[in-house]
Amino acid sequence: MPALRIAHGGGCVLPRRYAKLLAMRPLKILPSILSSDFSRLGEEVRASSDAGGDLVHIDVMDGHFVPNITLGPAVVKAIRTASGKPFDVHLMIAPADPYLPAFVEAGADRVIVHAEAGPHLHRSLQAVRALGKKAGAALNPATPESAIGYVLDAIDVVLVMTVNPGFGGQTFLRPMLEKVRSLNAMIGSRDIDLEVDGGITPETAGAAAAAGANCFVAGEAVFSRGDYARNIAAIRQAAASARGEIA
Repeated sequence: MPALRIAHGGGCVLPRRYAKLLAMRPLKILPSILSSDFSRLGEEVRASSDAGGDLVHIDVMDGHFVPNITLGPAVVKAIRTASGKPFDVHLMIAPADPYLPAFVEAGADRVIVHAEAGPHLHRSLQAVRALGKKAGAALNPATPESAIGYVLDAIDVVLVMTVNPGFGGQTFLRPMLEKVRSLNAMIGSRDIDLEVDGGITPETAGAAAAAGANCFVAGEAVFSRGDYARNIAAIRQAAASARGEIA
């Protein structure tokens, strides 16, 4: 990929011919409720959606695949009425397949499974689509992009973990930008969202957008800095600037 142009103020901007390609993939900000106040979860979902979040990102952890436990289908169902925005359910569980119907029934609009969570990724993706929902594949930092090379046509979203999964508030792993660039090239003109998750702030969103990402999961940067609308707008502006959409 050609060198990135540096915009006024120091931001990275995608070369013009790549900006046209990215226009096919709208920019989306996904507040991650892992960083919200769980004692008022429904209110937090509603507030972040009203503040400009495009989807609601829900991290499901089992204490086995990742060293943390969060929530299950019952909680997803309970908060479904709090927002009309799509639910982006990220399953950090192994195995994932037995629980796919339950999360879909609870209200998931797209279900993301990890390439590392089971031996039959293609079967998992097919199962999600058979349930009528969008299917995603997530890659941990150590997992190469080649892990999904043969299943791209069964994928609606690729999620690149830009931290090690399990906890919020971690520092963005800058070596993952090369993975995002590689995946952007692999995806080409396919209608596949390229999502980044972990350490996303206004400072890191621009670099991720310049590398080709169009979906930005943000937890601490949205929920721990006061004004949700202002926080979401700041991430959106940084990403849009890097994509060449605004000056």
